[in-house]
Amino acid sequence: MTDIIQLLPDHVANQIAAGEVVQRPASVVKELLENAIDAGSTNIKLIVKDAGKTLIQVIDNGSGMSMTDARLCFERHATSKIREAKDLFNLNTKGFRGEAMASIAAIAHVELKTKQESQEIGTCLKIEGSKITSQEPDCPAKGTSVSVKNLFYNIPARRNFLKSDTIETRHIVNEFQRVALAHSDISFSFNHNNSELFNLKSGNLKQRIVSVFGGKTNEKLVPINEDTDVIRIDGFVAKPEFSKKKRGEQFFFVNDRFIKSSYLHHAVSSAFEGLLGNGYHPSYFLYLSVPPESIDINIHPTKTEIKFDNEKILYAIIRATVKHGLGQYNVSPVLDFNRDASMDTPYALKGKEYSSEPQIAIDPNFNPFKTEAPSNYGSSTAAPRSKSFTNSSFKRDSNLPEWESLYTSTGENQTFEIKSEPFQAEFNLDLQEEDKATGKTFQIHKKYLLSTIKSGVVLIHQNLAHQRILYEEFLEKITVKEAASQQLLFPVEISFNKEEIEILRELKLDLENTGFLFEKITEDSIIVKGIPTSITESQITIIIEQLLDDIRNEVPESSFSQLDIISKSLAKSLSIKTGSKLSETEQENLVFNLFSCKEPTISPYGKKVFETLTIGELDNIFSSKL
Repeated sequence: MTDIIQLLPDHVANQIAAGEVVQRPASVVKELLENAIDAGSTNIKLIVKDAGKTLIQVIDNGSGMSMTDARLCFERHATSKIREAKDLFNLNTKGFRGEAMASIAAIAHVELKTKQESQEIGTCLKIEGSKITSQEPDCPAKGTSVSVKNLFYNIPARRNFLKSDTIETRHIVNEFQRVALAHSDISFSFNHNNSELFNLKSGNLKQRIVSVFGGKTNEKLVPINEDTDVIRIDGFVAKPEFSKKKRGEQFFFVNDRFIKSSYLHHAVSSAFEGLLGNGYHPSYFLYLSVPPESIDINIHPTKTEIKFDNEKILYAIIRATVKHGLGQYNVSPVLDFNRDASMDTPYALKGKEYSSEPQIAIDPNFNPFKTEAPSNYGSSTAAPRSKSFTNSSFKRDSNLPEWESLYTSTGENQTFEIKSEPFQAEFNLDLQEEDKATGKTFQIHKKYLLSTIKSGVVLIHQNLAHQRILYEEFLEKITVKEAASQQLLFPVEISFNKEEIEILRELKLDLENTGFLFEKITEDSIIVKGIPTSITESQITIIIEQLLDDIRNEVPESSFSQLDIISKSLAKSLSIKTGSKLSETEQENLVFNLFSCKEPTISPYGKKVFETLTIGELDNIFSSKL
């Protein structure tokens, strides 16, 4: 039998490795930025065209490479970061696997220009699909410039699976922000399609956060600091009133490396317990410094997952630190304000027996049926009692106590009788008041509507039904009719980061067709002066943030799909929520408007709106024997 196992050629192995290391253009950006940081750069420029599909270029002023290193860096598992296996547990650099440059060169056209400060001449190297096409002397500036062109040119299937330019750009921006936030001492700039998105000067951590997320972020931040033998924590958390329903501004950095950890995220969320509304998430920028030997970074090629030696201890420290920070800056109450201070014992009387049991005075001669009230009791004079309760024939039973004789007998054989209603058994069906039938429609658990129809009954999900109604209304207003708008007495200013402002500029005309009116859109905020008649001023921020989140997750490919997303997002934000009690008229209107829709059976997001049960199906349910 012939041998069938063989070693793969290097270019094939590199393409396989690229499947894990380079998942999209943002992966290339991350690897190149981290290499620039490891080279000791103080100024890094990122240039991107067509969301990275055409060009990704990173220029730094780092240490540069020699001619030999420039060629060797594209070999598999070639790295300057580690020398032996034990170095994996004492990492102080971003990269260490030696896979990134080889993987990138396997699926793109790469041009590398580099020069060391001590050398007069540098190197220019060009590679296409792992094959070096040219290497010649060059005279670039000190540092390194890496240009990655035509990403996935030799893997058409992978290139076709890339998302739209808007989505890929958003992923690149996310990676750029993570690296920039981790290194506030380095200057960064980011240009996309010849337009500058970020120009970040070196500074302290707070300045960097404000530069990335806008000037309004400054007032939101609460500093967090703690230093223990296990961990050092620095950073900021946002005040609870600035929490959002989206999970966008949540950053953990361990030894200046961005990580994702649902476990540590839960520690921060639990510190905000009782301070956030339902469905809202805290924003935070936390920097953890731990001994390198206490963590394992070599979990995944993306290096965003880390294993800790003492994760439970870290959880407790982070939770306590954030909670302490919130209390220290009067963000969360540290006292029990439900306590009535007037009930406290004065310090001078603590531990002393100064109180006695209160005494109650009783008038044994008091009789409400007498014409005159008893005198000389409690005061010198007493007002006479009402005569309407007088019964001159009333007699006391001398054998009973004074107060009991009032209820035993009367003169002339008159007696008091206590009558009770005969007992009547009832079956309790545990039917809530809001569930009781109201005409032909009634509400069940503030979530469903049950309505009778000719063939049986129909069970309607009130939230999904209202979504469908609003969706068709908004879509009609945007595309056909002119929407009504209500002017605000005082315009509302809302802060957003640069990425969100760019999205809102694109959506401005469509939002105005729904009823929004904008006075001004600046670099980091918008001023709203008019809103649709169907919403209130308090809902403006929630609705726009929800819309931005929906646009990010479902980027439109055409102008109509953009209108569709806006209509769906507004419908979802303004629809009747589960738990809302509806009046009889509201129930009937909801049912009527639903079946007036063009497509009443499904919600805008494709979920079933109602279920019909015929009389025959109901009969079948109760005809079977147990």
